[in-house]
Amino acid sequence: MKSLPLSEVYQLLEPGPVVMLTTAHKGRANVMTMSWHMMVEFDPPLAACVVSGNDYSFAALRATKQCVIAIPARKLAAKVVKVGNTSGRDTDKFKAFGLTPLPASRVAPPLIAECFANLECKVVDTRLVGAYNLFILEVLAAWTDPAQKNPKTIHHRGYGTFAVDGPVITLKSKMR
Repeated sequence: MKSLPLSEVYQLLEPGPVVMLTTAHKGRANVMTMSWHMMVEFDPPLAACVVSGNDYSFAALRATKQCVIAIPARKLAAKVVKVGNTSGRDTDKFKAFGLTPLPASRVAPPLIAECFANLECKVVDTRLVGAYNLFILEVLAAWTDPAQKNPKTIHHRGYGTFAVDGPVITLKSKMR
């Protein structure tokens, strides 16, 4: 074994696909790239996500307690990185990067038409926001794009490096 710098541990425990989080506050929609998230409950579906207090989306999420988690496929990778490298404070990222906002059914923030899945969420627990910027979200509605067959997700590996979702395997399980 070789020692690994502790600053690189997150690359080993990457929580899942890179997603985009949309918010809407004071009549203005925004989108950010996010990779720090995880499921925490099956039913109702609860997800946890970390949004830095420095991100423009943080104030909107904290104030409105609503968001959409939009899941992009590999074909959007370049746009996803550009969205993540741009602040919403002074840029309309939907226009700047050619993303199409669609109305959500249960929350004010928009869905993203180009993503293969969109999850409408409300914040149900903020107890860890002060300490860790960790929000607990309940998924209120979920949408998929049937035209996007077998989408491949991207996974952040750190420092501009991404892995693309690979082959699917099925193993015997007592669950479902």
